[in-house]
Parts: sequence; C-alpha cells; structure tokens
Amino acid sequence: MSGLTAEQQELRSMIRALLEKQSPESAVRATMDTDRGYDPALWTSFAELGLLSLAVPETFGGGGAGWTEQGLVFEELGRSLACAPYLSTVGLAITALLESGDDRAIERWLPSLAAGDRTAALVLGERSGHWSTTGEALTATATDGGWQVTGVAEHVLDGATADLLLVLAVADPGPTLFAVEAAGQDVRRTPVTTSDRTRRIAHVRLLDAAARPIGAIGGGADIVAAALRYGQVALACEQVGGAARCLELAVDYAKTRVQFGRPIGSFQAVKHKCADMLVAVESARSASWVAIRAAGSEDLPLAAAVAAAVCAEAYEHCASVLVQVSGGIGYTWEHPAHLHVKRSRGSAVLLGAPHQHRRLVAELASIPAAHVREGSH
Repeated sequence: MSGLTAEQQELRSMIRALLEKQSPESAVRATMDTDRGYDPALWTSFAELGLLSLAVPETFGGGGAGWTEQGLVFEELGRSLACAPYLSTVGLAITALLESGDDRAIERWLPSLAAGDRTAALVLGERSGHWSTTGEALTATATDGGWQVTGVAEHVLDGATADLLLVLAVADPGPTLFAVEAAGQDVRRTPVTTSDRTRRIAHVRLLDAAARPIGAIGGGADIVAAALRYGQVALACEQVGGAARCLELAVDYAKTRVQFGRPIGSFQAVKHKCADMLVAVESARSASWVAIRAAGSEDLPLAAAVAAAVCAEAYEHCASVLVQVSGGIGYTWEHPAHLHVKRSRGSAVLLGAPHQHRRLVAELASIPAAHVREGSH
C-alpha cells in the first residue's frame, strides 16, 4: 500500500518481524502437520499486540483502527502463509458481531475473542456448491428455553477448532444469525482434507444445538452479507501479500541462478515473466487499496467484488509463474512455491470464485452480462 503514515509503516514492520520470528517457513510446515492447524503461541502473540481487536471500536475495548491497518495485517499474513484462524475469527466472525449492532451479543462474546482466549467461525449453508446468505441447509426452531439449530454446513473455515460458531439459519420470519457453543454434544465437526494445509476446512453438523440469536430475528442475511464483503476485502489483502512474496522469490532466484554463464534474470523471457508478475501485484494492490478506502461507504459492494476478482487471479498467476521461473526446484516439496500454489487456488474459491465476483461487478455497474468473462482466469 502507498501513502502509509509513519505509524502504519511501523505496524507493518512490527507484524513482519513477528511473523519472521514466530512463523517462518519451517514453522508453517510444522504447523501444517498438526491436528489443530495453528500455533497457540502465535495466536497469543497476536492478542498481546492487539491485532485481534485492532479494528474493533474503542467503545468495545478495541484499538479503534481502520481497515487500512487491518489490511496491513492481512497482507503480511498472506505474505508469510501463517497458519492462524485470523480470517475466520477477525475477518468474518468479529466483523459479523459488530455488523449485527447487537450490543448484548458483542459484550458477551467479543472480549474473549479479542483477548485470544477463544476463536470463532462463521457457519453458512450452501446453495449449488456456494455459500448462501439465505440460511439454506440450517434451520432454527424456537423452544420454551430459547432456540435450537439443526442442519449441515459442508465447508466451514476453521470450523473444527473454533470455540464459537456463528450460524446463519432459517427461522421465522427469516434468516437469522445465531451463536452456538462448539463444545456441545449436539455439535459434530469433521475436518475436511484439502490441498492447502495452511488453511483448515471442516464439515459441521448441528443436531438441535442450543443457540442464542444475534441481532434481530430475520435480520441475519444482511449481517452476513456485510461480513462477507469485509471478509472478501481481507482475503484480497492476503492474496496481495502472497502474490508480492511470489514476486520476491522469483526475482531473487532469477538474480542468483546462473545458466549459460549469466543470471537467468538477464534473459528476456524471464524478464517478461517477472514484469508480468509485477503488473499483476500492483494491479491487485491498487484494487485492494480502493476496497479498503471504500469500507463503510455505499461503494464497498462494488469495490469488494472488484478486489476479490482481481486479487485472486493475481495471486494464482504469480504463484504459477514462480514455479516456472524457479525451474526444477520449483516443483519440489522443499521449495515454498507449491505452498503458494495451493494457498492461491484454495483462496480463489473460498469466498466466491473470480467469475462470480465479475458477475456481481457487472450487475452493480450495469454492465451487460455478455461482456462478462467466464472462467477463473
């Protein structure tokens, strides 16, 4: 990001130093093989530095920072491939709590999340293989003692380890957001194996799980839609960080790898690939910056959709070109290229695929559907 203040630049440097110390590539690889999927010590460090409540309003005990600072955190997390439930807890769950405007719910659950004592996950049903904001596959029933939620969510980000589940379910008179304690006997969670082991997905089944409504009954769709928009901005910043790291690795290798008596970076074909990566990174960074600047405004839906499409494709492109520039070593397990390839592809469909975001851009900008490019690239 350009135009950062001295304090924002210091924040970026602090986060990068923390991640280089506590989450280098060796730590990422070790954490990938654990059942939990993240390092509690790193999570505690995030809490101690105030990163879990950075953008939480001061009225709720947070740092009161804006999305510029929050975006810097996500960008550095993407750059390092850190294994942490930051997107699920901070980018989605805490955002949903704040968007609900339910002070009682915020006061009940936010302090433990901000302190790092607990993590949270947003649980959404699916429609045609995609997350839905209308509550399909999950239903809520009012009882004498409160509410119960039943149903299945196939793909829940960090759902296997989250302490608190924020569940969108169909209720009367409409979709409503509920809080469910994940440790209950009426909650079944099964990890789902994916190619990207730096991020965890789970299958969640609720069997008449006790639930507390968050926000107005019937108002869950708007809350979740807003949370997903901010989540897309957060994910876009992650993707910018990952793409920029791929560019760094490719350029560094091109400068030091010698072939035919000269660095491969001096060959025109390699130069062009690295130049194309730079264009992709800067385009993505610009899109994410515009989305961040749009936070809290009526321009956010369009800006978030643009950023989601552009940044996903930029990261996928840069990860693939990193493999090509690296040559044979780029195809090995020991090289970090495959970690970025897998993360980029998983992230590209996590909160909607690029072609879906382009369709939304066309709809919001009144662009004829015939002009929308299909496919993921």
